[in-house]
Amino acid sequence: MSWLRALRETARSGLTIERRRLEPLIALRGAAGLALVIGVSLAFFGPVIAAGSAFGAFQAAIATFQRSWRPRPVLALVSGASLAVSTFVGYVTASHIVVFLPLLVLWTFAAGMTWAAGPTGGIIAGSNVAIMLVTITLPTSVADAATHAGMMAFGGLVQAALIVLFPVRRWGAQRDALADALEGEADYARRLRHDPVAPFDPVPLMTARNAAAVTPRQARRRPADLHGARGVAERLRPVLASLADPALGVPAEGPERYWAQEILGAAGSLLDSAARAVRHGDPVRLDETALSVLKSPDTEVILTGPPKRAADRLASLLGDVIEIAEGTGTDDRTPGEPLVPHRRRPTLLRLIPVVYRSMRRELRRGSMILRHAIRVSAVSGAGYLMGVALPFGHGYWAPMTAVMVMRPEFTQTYSRSVARFMGTVIGVAVATGIVQAAHPGVAFSALLAVVSAGVMYLLMRTGYAVSQIGASAYVVFLLGMAGDDWSQTVPERVVLTLVGGLLAMISYAVYPAWETPRLRDRLAGWVTTDGRYAATVLDRYADPASRTLEDVRTALLTTREARVAWQEALDRAQYEPVRHRGISRTSAADAQDALAQFGRVAMLMEAHLPAASATPVPEAAELADVVRRVTEEGAKAVRERRVPDWEEFRQTLARRDAAPGPPPDSFVRNGATLLLRALEDFSRALEISSGRA
Repeated sequence: MSWLRALRETARSGLTIERRRLEPLIALRGAAGLALVIGVSLAFFGPVIAAGSAFGAFQAAIATFQRSWRPRPVLALVSGASLAVSTFVGYVTASHIVVFLPLLVLWTFAAGMTWAAGPTGGIIAGSNVAIMLVTITLPTSVADAATHAGMMAFGGLVQAALIVLFPVRRWGAQRDALADALEGEADYARRLRHDPVAPFDPVPLMTARNAAAVTPRQARRRPADLHGARGVAERLRPVLASLADPALGVPAEGPERYWAQEILGAAGSLLDSAARAVRHGDPVRLDETALSVLKSPDTEVILTGPPKRAADRLASLLGDVIEIAEGTGTDDRTPGEPLVPHRRRPTLLRLIPVVYRSMRRELRRGSMILRHAIRVSAVSGAGYLMGVALPFGHGYWAPMTAVMVMRPEFTQTYSRSVARFMGTVIGVAVATGIVQAAHPGVAFSALLAVVSAGVMYLLMRTGYAVSQIGASAYVVFLLGMAGDDWSQTVPERVVLTLVGGLLAMISYAVYPAWETPRLRDRLAGWVTTDGRYAATVLDRYADPASRTLEDVRTALLTTREARVAWQEALDRAQYEPVRHRGISRTSAADAQDALAQFGRVAMLMEAHLPAASATPVPEAAELADVVRRVTEEGAKAVRERRVPDWEEFRQTLARRDAAPGPPPDSFVRNGATLLLRALEDFSRALEISSGRA
């Protein structure tokens, strides 16, 4: 993709407005906390300190909107406290640029590295650095700076207290994640009725798994209907697929297929009912027609063999889901997981060494996080120097903008730069018009700032450009309350915002971290994990008694992570102005479909894993070794831009068929054949890419 097209596409994505469910009560609570902090500060300390404390409450409320499974009060407290420390240290050194500039670079570098712990920490840390650049200009003495810092921490405390005293949809994020997973299973069941090999998106299940991890304190308060349904949903997916599959399940046509379609439709209806109950915390309202299908004696007559076992297993799992949604279930495990009361999430103090280790792992050549930290720290220093040198005053706008918009990947950095500039222009224009017309005093300016922040909170998840309109107006009104001349602020804010956005964009062009060259490595990682998953399943057939489902479960989660990493990398690479370097977009899509099919076959075989007392299938051990070996060799070929060869796998299957003695197990043999077919499709996709490269 050319640079011109890449810029056009990223600009378009940055200005996109999404239709999301608004949360007015949460926005109102955040605005109320902000108003309370401003009111107390005005009454006791005056407008300047009120402006500083307002930034603390403002940022603390923003932190609670981030996608995180930790308690919202904790996020508010951490945000307010970290901003207070940043402001005090920044003010103490701000008068000595030879001290402050290295500190700013180091502080920003650390904020960039916190992306290693996840986007929530990276966003909060980056926002604190950006706001610190503004707040250090407000105090006039060290004692004044300490007061500002204390009031910023107080702002975080107020927001945390309001969340505790006035909860809105308690456990709402966890409920939504689990409900999304159940709805994803329901949609999958309905699609299987018409497409027996329909693809499945594992992201909702992975999100629900992350949401299920709780701290010890959360575990004591978790609602009963959030216990266990995620584990049951994990087990539903292979059962649904095995019932619908024409190769290992019911025939493609006939009464068995018709009845399987009826069961799948009933499963979709019941899963939707459970999802609605979980999302809203309401009683489960079941479809009696769907229940009658699952309980019908026709299943015993029409279905036989593996399809009947799948149907019986499906009815049992759906019963577990409904019981859990009603709060009467007790199961909180998936097969192979140890019997523990909950998935554990480290407390805040125990998280510190975890974050430190994550950051250390990223201190390596080629790390996207490290390159992001270097970029953002260099841009913050350069932007601050440019702001000081330019004859505008308020030079912090340029580095503040750059730090706020920069992300580890190209698309978000460029799209947010465009969105922030457009939002700033509109927000400043609106705020300027109001100021010119109303000439607000301190109290009215404070009120306008609170209203602007409330609008930003309300529209925050609909699009970055929209939220920046409210944020820009908020800053103008707040600084006006503190005595800043709005007529001086408007032009310099617009110009320096443009400078900061351009610096962010130029830095990525000069020191990029493109995903496109990494696509083959991501694809190779998926090949390896897919092979290990299939081999682990085959090992269970070879020796049912000595194998545990924990190994299978671990292998499945690993291959899901590799698949999602590949998909995210492919999405990020979509608009990068970089040549595909040996794997075209079309070939990447075809290779993805082939590997998804490979994983689906392994999952179907997992759905019919034998019991520990079952008769071993000796040939499965050899097939497992071959699958593990050829996929590792195939991954190496992908990295070296060669087309993988599966001849060893092919010859092994042929030799097993020709060997004397009893015929190989038909189920294992059919599954292995489908695995080989998927790998051959994968190689054909790469052959096309190699021919075009």
